[in-house]
Amino acid sequence: MTTFNDEFYRDILEGLAIHAGSALQRDVLATISRHDEPAIGAALNKNQIASKLWLAESLRASAGTAFPRVLILGGWVGVLGAVLLHDPRFAIDSVLSIDIDPHCAPIAESLNATHVRAGRYAAQTADMLGFDYGGPGGDGGSSGNGDGDFGAGGEGGGRFDLVINTSCEHLDDFAGWYRQVPAAQLMVLQSNDYFACREHVNSVTDLATFRAQAPMREVLFAGQRAMRHYTRFMLIGRK
Repeated sequence: MTTFNDEFYRDILEGLAIHAGSALQRDVLATISRHDEPAIGAALNKNQIASKLWLAESLRASAGTAFPRVLILGGWVGVLGAVLLHDPRFAIDSVLSIDIDPHCAPIAESLNATHVRAGRYAAQTADMLGFDYGGPGGDGGSSGNGDGDFGAGGEGGGRFDLVINTSCEHLDDFAGWYRQVPAAQLMVLQSNDYFACREHVNSVTDLATFRAQAPMREVLFAGQRAMRHYTRFMLIGRK
């Protein structure tokens, strides 16, 4: 049932989208109109957006802007993919976003509808612990149902030019996952010290602990950012 407040806020978003000429705002408006899902609001809150903008700025400054094939793990409802693909400073051909929650893919593709139509974005339901990253000896296949050029080829023995995992705190077998990623793979990792959330089974106390947990042969960036209730940690480099 649509309420007055629903229409009120949708009118505001539609007006802002028209004023800004923003495809992202139009996609967000269409998504919240189509999907009655509280996770959309959580994914677009100021902490989440600040973390993703921090990632984009740090990635550009430390590793450049050209990443033809990008894989986002634990991609949730697709906000990070939208942030990167709508940023004209990046040269990204395609983003594949996977999440174990089957509710995420339809929302993520709606939130990235502009890029789905252009063949630059796809979302799959898949477990990152069982995903084939296309390391040496692998065929570059996936446990998902992807098609097209998503993830075909890549540097460092893998099939992706960049692998992003901003959900490291959610992995109860982080070491097992990390072993699956091909050597020399360019990666962006984020974790936090927010132990109060019961889903955070792998939070870390500080940046040094995070670096020890995810050893890299080449660290391009290591930093932390204070949020309202926790500190977020980020590593960018080659495994």
